[in-house]
Amino acid sequence: MMKKRALMLLLAFVFMFATACGNQSESTNESKDKGSSEKVKLNMWVFGSTGYEKLAEEYMKDHPNVDIKIQSTQFDDHHNALFTALSAGSGAPDIAMIEVNNIERYREAQDRFYNLYDFGAKDIKDKYLDWKWRIGESADGSFLFGLPTDIGPTAMFYRADVFEAAGLPTDPAEVAQLIPDWNAYAEVAATIKEKTGKPIADNVELVYNALRDQAPVQYFNEKEELLIEKEPYIKQAYDYTVSLIQKGYLGSNGLWTPEWGNAMEKGSYATLLAPAWMQGVVKGNAPNSAGKWLITNMPGGAGNWGGSYLTIPKESKHPKEAYDFIQWLVAPEQQLKSFKDMGLFPSTPSVYDAPEFKEYKDEYFGGVNTAQVFAEAAQKVKTVYMGKNYTLVQGEIIKALTNVQKKKADPEKEWEEAIKRIKRQLERQ
Repeated sequence: MMKKRALMLLLAFVFMFATACGNQSESTNESKDKGSSEKVKLNMWVFGSTGYEKLAEEYMKDHPNVDIKIQSTQFDDHHNALFTALSAGSGAPDIAMIEVNNIERYREAQDRFYNLYDFGAKDIKDKYLDWKWRIGESADGSFLFGLPTDIGPTAMFYRADVFEAAGLPTDPAEVAQLIPDWNAYAEVAATIKEKTGKPIADNVELVYNALRDQAPVQYFNEKEELLIEKEPYIKQAYDYTVSLIQKGYLGSNGLWTPEWGNAMEKGSYATLLAPAWMQGVVKGNAPNSAGKWLITNMPGGAGNWGGSYLTIPKESKHPKEAYDFIQWLVAPEQQLKSFKDMGLFPSTPSVYDAPEFKEYKDEYFGGVNTAQVFAEAAQKVKTVYMGKNYTLVQGEIIKALTNVQKKKADPEKEWEEAIKRIKRQLERQ
């Protein structure tokens, strides 16, 4: 009897101990989820319209000790101010948004940022598109500058009324079948020019960019060596664009100019080779063209233009709290909210299977499930190393193409001059 009573007391003690441990663990986890009680203020810099203010309010309700202030400025002002602050060693925020092409500017300033792998970012890597994640890493993959936000997978916007006037199909699936590659695109350009007198695209830059973005390598390798004379892809993109210029198949409106926007509304050209975020630009510039602009697959494959990363500059006194917030902000659940509220296209492929994506229809674009078109493109994008001097090379090639179009300059001479200018600028660094 005594042995039985002792056993019962022992079991009771074990139960009470286990319960106490369980409660303690639960309390610890809850504390971890909600953060500490220490008051923390996080300054965050973004550009454009992200809608992150609304999400930050949601986060602060669950983390009352965290106060997040978001400052939004124009694209160039934002990146220049961040570059200046990092160079000066003072004035940088706790969290900074950096656009994908601009992240190359900061690679040599790696020591001015926290390595997000030190906060456990490897644990969430599988939630993101691989190519998007890898652009945010150092060349050797040991350092992570930022967590991925949105992306800009590309597709072909087209004017159904222009296609119809040229006697061509207008249904998105039929147009995709009509123009599977760039040879077919040139043939359709000839038909549209002959039947309507209109160019197939708005300007030289977006056609060249579309081909560039489908190349397996672009301007530099991971050693920052210039590739455009060693690899054929960029010269091929240049030559193809030149061939359309010389046949009069391309318009000459500069990007973002009033003339460019007006042509979008008037249907002065047939296609716009552009990323997902261009949907809002089209709607803004062409409010009376609902049902005339449709979207289908890009000829020749997919590419990406745009998208950003959230980084934590080394000046932050609260990197752990900053990481906790940005990890939450770019999680699939929040990226779906950003897509629904602001049209930011998610870099988390699990969102593409959400009912909101599969059943999505955009009446402006003729009821097309544009989300699915861009989701399919996003999963076909190749990983490409861009290099810290990416914008330098891009600018010189576009300058050469513009001279070919507007000054009737010799294409080969323009190419050679562009190469010389690029090399001179690289040598001065």
